[in-house]
Amino acid sequence: MSYIEVLKSIIIEGQQLLEQITAVPRDFVFERNARYVFVGVRQSGKSYMLYLRAGQLIREGHSLKEMLFVNFDDERLIGFTAADFDSILKGYGELFGGRPVLFLDEIQNVEGWEHFARRLANEKYMAYVTGSNAKMLSRDIATVLGGRYMEKYVFPYSFQEYLLAKGLSLGPNWQYGSARGEAQRYLGEYLNWGGFPEVNLYTNKRGWLNELYEKIILGDIIQRNGIKNETALRLVVKRLADCVKTPVSYNRIAGMLKGAGTSISVSSVSDYVRYCTEACMIFSMENFASKFSERNAVRKHYFIDTGLLHIFLTDSETALMENLCAITLRRKYMADREFEFYYYKKEVEIDFYIPSGKRGIQCSFSISDSVTFEREVRALEQFHKQYGLDEAEIVTYSEEMDLSRGDLRIRVVPLVKWLVENEGRMRGDGY
Repeated sequence: MSYIEVLKSIIIEGQQLLEQITAVPRDFVFERNARYVFVGVRQSGKSYMLYLRAGQLIREGHSLKEMLFVNFDDERLIGFTAADFDSILKGYGELFGGRPVLFLDEIQNVEGWEHFARRLANEKYMAYVTGSNAKMLSRDIATVLGGRYMEKYVFPYSFQEYLLAKGLSLGPNWQYGSARGEAQRYLGEYLNWGGFPEVNLYTNKRGWLNELYEKIILGDIIQRNGIKNETALRLVVKRLADCVKTPVSYNRIAGMLKGAGTSISVSSVSDYVRYCTEACMIFSMENFASKFSERNAVRKHYFIDTGLLHIFLTDSETALMENLCAITLRRKYMADREFEFYYYKKEVEIDFYIPSGKRGIQCSFSISDSVTFEREVRALEQFHKQYGLDEAEIVTYSEEMDLSRGDLRIRVVPLVKWLVENEGRMRGDGY
């Protein structure tokens, strides 16, 4: 089958869309001459990265006709294979001639895409590709691409990006003026419904998130991996959501499902968790106290967006807070692989530990209760005695104070302030 005529329509439609769309700026600066592979969960804003780049290129003097957009989720391209990639360039050539700038969206749908991407680079095309599968960042694909593309993991909106989409920009000293109250008001929405850019357009946010979850489960996990036992997969995801604050093993998940009447092997649980990770829906964190060889056995699992987690839970404030802190730390440290973070569970439990900065972080919706206060403070104090902490923090929803226990200073910081500080450090903007 020849896709040339179909691709001509898709190319023209892409250019028309680019004329109409208003892209919300993201916290990212493109290298002028670099090609990119953008990877992230569906609806995280990868396509908007392409629109942003196309807009920049047009402002720099490129013409709209040079822009070649193809979305491989388009049902007109069902059955498209690596052998058909040349149809893209042929279709464009018949329309306009010359050399296009290529924007190839959800390209992971085509097996062997990386070889075409490498050829584009070898032939000096400007090219930008996106995908919803973390295997696109694997060593095997990186080897094929041979350093010709820069990799970027795209998260849903950070808190400050979310505020910008709402029309609120936080400048220096934001916490001392009216902006702090506005930011605190938006925090509740962000915590519950997450940072997917499109969710802001809907009144029925839960309905939109449920539909997105179905697309991820059916398209990016079940169909891609040929899963036969859909019920078991869905139950595994539900258990991961229920246990989001708790270290859990594959054995325990299999046992919980068996106790609920669903028989599943430990290896199947392991596979399902891996598929969810590859679909960029969840990520995992290891126990710093475990031996290196044992760190895969018991992990904490977090969702890439609190909105996705929220559709599973009730009475979930603390779980959502901890998950949001985990997302923020992953966004902050993911770019530099030397900065890894863990949880710690042995004599005491620490929610997050960053060895490179000797930084320990606890998450608690409130520490106004004396039992909760003592538990969180004592854990940091005991950990400090064994490992030494340069920074100790307890993130709460709204409480703020400074504490001292011996030579350990503990900072109790509201979530809204903690988010802005950590995103600010990541960007180096001085907030």
